[in-house]
Amino acid sequence: MSPRIGVLALQGDTREHLAALRAAGAEAVTVRRASEVDAVDALVIPGGESTTMSHLLREFELLEPLRARLADGMPAYGSCAGMILLASEILDAGVVGRDATPLGAIDITVRRNAFGRQVDSFEHDIVFAGLDRPVHAVFIRAPWVERVGPSVQVLAHAADHVVAVRQGRNLATAFHPEMTGDRRVHALFVDIVMGRA
Repeated sequence: MSPRIGVLALQGDTREHLAALRAAGAEAVTVRRASEVDAVDALVIPGGESTTMSHLLREFELLEPLRARLADGMPAYGSCAGMILLASEILDAGVVGRDATPLGAIDITVRRNAFGRQVDSFEHDIVFAGLDRPVHAVFIRAPWVERVGPSVQVLAHAADHVVAVRQGRNLATAFHPEMTGDRRVHALFVDIVMGRA
């Protein structure tokens, strides 16, 4: 039976993640309400703008239900802004009251926009632990990981910085695999959800 994986659809590149998850064998659905958080086996938090996404999580009363599901062990995958939100600590979190809010699902400290502004966006082939060949990674105003907790596995580096991690059933990348047509990161997440990885 295919896992039912939600994609948080408040802001960001939702459609691309839905397509990548479906190609990887999951039943992929959008999530915008607390009842929809409860109805999925796992969740993808897409790229976008982390302060805006945090504001919308609060506005739509999703923040606490999402934290509760994550604390109960729901698997999650975050790309770019999703990595920022899944972290336990965010550096340069933004303006108080509209700041990026960590969900605490992965024991990492991330720095927002670490690689620079929009004009500093870049693409690079990176070695990704467990995958058979390099991943073509698209970095757009991307974060990087500055601290990794003892139970966090580092999966990839770019420019000497950690850009992909896994802790238990949670996965995060600083880049956007959904933008390349390479479905291996999403397939890895589906395998994690299914208990195969």
